[in-house]
Amino acid sequence: MRRKPVNLKAYRLPAVRTGMGNVPLFTEIFHACCNKLPGISYLLSLNIICMLAKYSIFILAFSLIAFAGCSQSQNQSAKINPKKMNLKALTPDEARVIVNKGTEAPFTGKYDKFSDAGTYVCKRCGTPLYRSTDKFDAHCGWPAFDDEIPGAVKRIPDADGMRTEIECAACGAHLGHVFRGEGLTPKDTRHCVNSISLDFVPGGSTAATDTAVFAGGCFWGVEYYMKKIAGVVSTQVGYTGGKTDHPDYKQVCSGTTGHYEAIEVVFDPAKTSYEAVAKMFFETHDPTQWNHQGPDWGDQYRSAVFYRNEAQKAVTEKLIAELKTKGFKVVTEVLPAKRFWKAEDYHQDYYNHKGSTPYCHGYVKRF
Repeated sequence: MRRKPVNLKAYRLPAVRTGMGNVPLFTEIFHACCNKLPGISYLLSLNIICMLAKYSIFILAFSLIAFAGCSQSQNQSAKINPKKMNLKALTPDEARVIVNKGTEAPFTGKYDKFSDAGTYVCKRCGTPLYRSTDKFDAHCGWPAFDDEIPGAVKRIPDADGMRTEIECAACGAHLGHVFRGEGLTPKDTRHCVNSISLDFVPGGSTAATDTAVFAGGCFWGVEYYMKKIAGVVSTQVGYTGGKTDHPDYKQVCSGTTGHYEAIEVVFDPAKTSYEAVAKMFFETHDPTQWNHQGPDWGDQYRSAVFYRNEAQKAVTEKLIAELKTKGFKVVTEVLPAKRFWKAEDYHQDYYNHKGSTPYCHGYVKRF
């Protein structure tokens, strides 16, 4: 037997008021429950709907606040914090380009036809960006480079929606734009840089750098300590050792790519050595832990050294042997370097931008 439709007014269902007025949604839900589901109690339906009406606004507001907080936390982690850096005061012309993303007139910059040997550094923070050996004449009116010092230059979509802007990865200073597919050099890349965004350091000591690659758990913590070494020019975190090209963080965390979370450290051999950098690596993570580092578990957290030449391999094996004689059951792998894939921007220099310290790495003197 079909039930008679419920007279909603008889139950005096309280109105739900928000900043936009009374909301009729719960009225419709009540009708649906009572008239379409004959087996449900009218009073039970009424109680359920009233409860939803009373608490749903608060649940929705709490969810939105939590979501906004998480999004803001991730966005803030990727922002540059200039207050923590010793930045150079800029002239109005320099600020127009470096801060406000302007462009100097072509063929007017001091480094356009400049060919001395040395290193080009960021005008604002002094971070080394380009080597003179990577500079070439593109006949475009601005200094052109077909490569950068690893980890020194950040690429972001330009506001025009077509080009790719380049910034100093350390301080966010605007440099210019990067182009590919022009066939101007074998690397098929042209960094078109404003001279006014650069300073030049002559000579070979700053330009002659070496690179080390390590994996020691969460790459945030490893980078935090590597950047403290005097003589380290730049760092970038990423993925290496696996089989997947262009991996992203989610893929690596799934355990299907074979990649390690790793760090690429560029250093000046005139100021520090590969051995000193490697010692810091072994003293800031636990080389006896396999497939995890502290609370972080997963094969992407394996401990490994990726050597780029036989000299680096020999130094690494010597340090491991020394640790073993001291009773450490070292599980660190010693592997030839493979292609290094840079991680997402919000992972780079994470703790500096976040203003916090590592939770699963710490310095322990072992040598």
